[in-house]
Amino acid sequence: MAGLLLAAGEGSRLGRAKALVEFDGKLLVERGVGVLADGGCDAVHVVLGAERDQVAVRADLAGALVVDNPDWAGGMASSLRAGLASLPAEVDAVVVALVDQPLIGADVVRRLRSACQAGARVAVATYHGKRRNPVLLGRQVWPEVIAATHDDVGARAYLTRHPEEITDVECADIADPSDVDTAADLRRVRSALSSSRSSSRSPNADRRPAG
Repeated sequence: MAGLLLAAGEGSRLGRAKALVEFDGKLLVERGVGVLADGGCDAVHVVLGAERDQVAVRADLAGALVVDNPDWAGGMASSLRAGLASLPAEVDAVVVALVDQPLIGADVVRRLRSACQAGARVAVATYHGKRRNPVLLGRQVWPEVIAATHDDVGARAYLTRHPEEITDVECADIADPSDVDTAADLRRVRSALSSSRSSSRSPNADRRPAG
């Protein structure tokens, strides 16, 4: 199983490429690559586009294969197509993640991997029943996924047409799918991370009911 991180967007409302946004001591692109690797992906490919040269200089992407998407301005579909095309023939499934969801960790990837091992061809991380990202796609569906993509619509077009293929994987207990589109979003996810850590360090955090 491989991991594919889509990180080509320019982040127009942030004023900088999302890949270059700093979060918890790392760039978002570094964090995303690490999550996929730590989640059990045998190989990680990362699609870059906007400010690609700056990302290459600033980001530590050791262990990942960089895929250039010169058509990044056309939307997410071009990045998904470029990423899937870059995967070698021996890869039988891929977890597709977005660079702008920093509160999704390796545990989510592991759950999707388990679904794949149990026979799922398509698995989607859900949060309180709502389908979000990441998404696991078996190689069998890649041609149809690619054919259905357009503009800024990636795998969602295929998933909408083929709900019978989807295995839902609930992840609300281990992750938050909030994305970072604006400076306000970035403040919120940073605050959420801080609150989560404060809660885990509380003297009562590990207390269990007696009896």
